[in-house]
Amino acid sequence: MLILKVGGGKSINWDFIAQDLISIQKKEKLIIVHGASVKRDEIANKLGHPTKVITSASGIDSVYTDDVALDIFLMVYSGLVNKKIVALLQKYGLNALGLSGVDGKLWEAKAKKDLLVKEGKKIILIRDNKTGRVEKINTKLINILLKSNYIPVISAPALSYAGEIVNTDNDWAAAVMAGTLKSQFLVYLFEAPGMLEDFSDPGTLIKKISQEKFINYLQYAKSRMKKKLLAVKKALDLGVEKIYFGDGRIKNPVVSALKGNGTTFTR
Repeated sequence: MLILKVGGGKSINWDFIAQDLISIQKKEKLIIVHGASVKRDEIANKLGHPTKVITSASGIDSVYTDDVALDIFLMVYSGLVNKKIVALLQKYGLNALGLSGVDGKLWEAKAKKDLLVKEGKKIILIRDNKTGRVEKINTKLINILLKSNYIPVISAPALSYAGEIVNTDNDWAAAVMAGTLKSQFLVYLFEAPGMLEDFSDPGTLIKKISQEKFINYLQYAKSRMKKKLLAVKKALDLGVEKIYFGDGRIKNPVVSALKGNGTTFTR
């Protein structure tokens, strides 16, 4: 089984990804998790409710999700972007089926309504932030789809234990899925060659990171990369043997990542 998480950047090439998956699907069951951050921000601006990024007391950036932001999130992630990805994959003969984490309680999350965030030099408490962290996967539903030769194409949001829709981190959810389903491969594609010592210099690519030395590389992570690394740590802790970072803009992006041309994380 291969779980593929694809970022929501503007220059991600889904045609190249689909072309790669045509051959991979003959050997491996596939699950795709996708982002949509650029399109979300674009639509949010058009609707007059720009995306607000907050920084937790521990230094992790996330999107503040009020009622309006959650509605925009639903429209863009599980609606507009998900269906366009499914249609593109179907064009290449890939039997894709689009889902959100809400459908069939695919992703169940622990809600995090109250959050301590940095505001200047102060730490303040934000309430009613509609977010959560995925803890449970509906493996029965996933296995039914895989056995029926579908390729699940999944995005946030998730469903809280109280039955509320919550924004959630796709990178983390993909890691929990990989560990729960005992996936052999977990690949993250985004707009960089892999993990970089200097995020502005592609020549500083870090090729391999072992679990025991993982903590040494957190210093190089900026912004969203911090969340990706936390997701990698979760996957390693759950028993995933190898996780790959690769460039989602190039030809054969999945195969390239699996060959170790990006960054490979090992237990």
